[in-house]
Amino acid sequence: MLGRGEERPRKARRWTRIAAAVQGPPTVFLILRRMRAPLIVLITIFAISVLGLTLVPGRDETGQPARMGFFDAFYFMSYTATTIGYGEIPHEFTGAQRLWVMASIYLTVIGWAYAIGSLLTLLQDRAFRQALALQRFTRTVARIREPFLLIAGYGQTGQLLGRSLDALGRRLVVVDSNAERVDALDIDAYRADVPGLAGDARNPQTLEHAGLGHPYCEGVLALTDDDEVNLAVAMTAALVRPELPVIARTVSPAVGYRMAAFGSPTVVNAFDRYGDHLRLALRAPASYQLMVWLESGLGATLPDRAQPPRAGRWVLCGYGRFGRELTEDLHAEGLTVTVIDIAASADPDPWVVVGDGSEPSVMARADLAHAVGFVAGTDNDTTNLSLVAAARRINPHLFVASRQNRPETAPLFAAMRVDSLLVPAEVVAHEIYAQLSTPLLWHFLREMPALGDRWAANMITRLHKHCGRRLHGLWRTTLDADEAPALIRWLRDGRATLRDLLRHPDDRDERLDIVPLLILRDEQATLGPADDAALQAGDQILFAGQPWDRRALLDTLTVDSVSQYVLYGRRVPSSWVWQRLTHSPRSG
Repeated sequence: MLGRGEERPRKARRWTRIAAAVQGPPTVFLILRRMRAPLIVLITIFAISVLGLTLVPGRDETGQPARMGFFDAFYFMSYTATTIGYGEIPHEFTGAQRLWVMASIYLTVIGWAYAIGSLLTLLQDRAFRQALALQRFTRTVARIREPFLLIAGYGQTGQLLGRSLDALGRRLVVVDSNAERVDALDIDAYRADVPGLAGDARNPQTLEHAGLGHPYCEGVLALTDDDEVNLAVAMTAALVRPELPVIARTVSPAVGYRMAAFGSPTVVNAFDRYGDHLRLALRAPASYQLMVWLESGLGATLPDRAQPPRAGRWVLCGYGRFGRELTEDLHAEGLTVTVIDIAASADPDPWVVVGDGSEPSVMARADLAHAVGFVAGTDNDTTNLSLVAAARRINPHLFVASRQNRPETAPLFAAMRVDSLLVPAEVVAHEIYAQLSTPLLWHFLREMPALGDRWAANMITRLHKHCGRRLHGLWRTTLDADEAPALIRWLRDGRATLRDLLRHPDDRDERLDIVPLLILRDEQATLGPADDAALQAGDQILFAGQPWDRRALLDTLTVDSVSQYVLYGRRVPSSWVWQRLTHSPRSG
């Protein structure tokens, strides 16, 4: 994901050793503390039994008085206490000795019962189970030997992003305050094991256990529902591992500014992003359609093209953070907005109508019948659904947008057929996925709107022609000696083009169903290159296409005999034996 220097990883490892030394093994300490009294009782009973057995007089084989030594007494009590029972040694016991042994046996049984009961109580103790789980989790993270991402917060956003990144083969470590979410990691269908820890991500020690100081940690994602927790995670990562990239979620611009004070984290505000998306949909519907399709990840279906009204007045219910962000965006597009808010401020804006939006009189004051768009933007899904139903009853021709706060209500919003739906978790997950899955995709999405709506519509047509309505693959290819060893000589000729590269290995007169989205050369990007675009060594290309076409392209990049046929139409034997038999040297 990124290159790391030499000094900072050493600092991170020193910080790891210091934290581990301060904490120590908590499971061992807990066992010793809880089992201290039972162990003392057992040791005392055993010591008294051994001592008494040496003091009680006995007789040898000749009937002479004899006392048992400490070693024999210890040996006898050892196999007696463990219920093995080898018999009386070294001589047959007297009645006094047998009486003492009987008392010792019953005392030992009581001691063992007390110790076993205390051990069972310890095994059921919540603190012990947490300490055991922490130790097991810490060891699992320490054994990771490949790059991984640390995710703080495994709610809806974390789950969506985790499954998408796992499909790309990325390793993950999860921290969440909800133990049930962490337990669900064991039953989720992940390709690789995902270690999870139930803990407070605000605690730097929790992040250390989760691998923040691990040399293979390549990034931190703060995705909890609490802005203050995300701020604490971003702050800890910036102070402890300043070289790591951090992506944090927030809904508060003020918290976003505070995050920016610690390094340069990528801050994703779902409310702000939705407003930007709506503005893009107003200006360029095809660009918005293309952006949503590519951001949705592998297997995403081509969404319908939204057609929000570009002129007229909108009515918005709910004037919280989301309402204020969206109102500013609509005003920036030259649209008039009437806000309905149940809470009256000390100095209300002239376009704010105070009251409950579900009441007909309030809707009448907002003149909803003559509006072109309606937004249900409260933080309550039941309220939003009722507002959408009431608005459509008054004006069936409205363009309706709504905010969905909980994943359980998704079927209800789907049944309402809302024109534009804000799901904050999905907005954040899609944007972070676009940044992490393929850096070239994020480059493409940032520059694509500037090319205009007609260009985006043509790109959608090309993607639909070659990929269908479902996006099955996005990948990056670098034309260098590592990823394209069979093309190095061809690239040096100066006549390399995309058209030749995308010929089919079975029939070079046919074209692979692959669409090049972007070529990056010396930090200069070319979006949607044509088939006659020239290629050079070192170019990075973002492709979209089917998996089988990707495998065919890989053969062209790596197999000399395939590249010779695809590029020049030459049939070259692929094996060393056939080359010698036919005297056909392989080209480099």
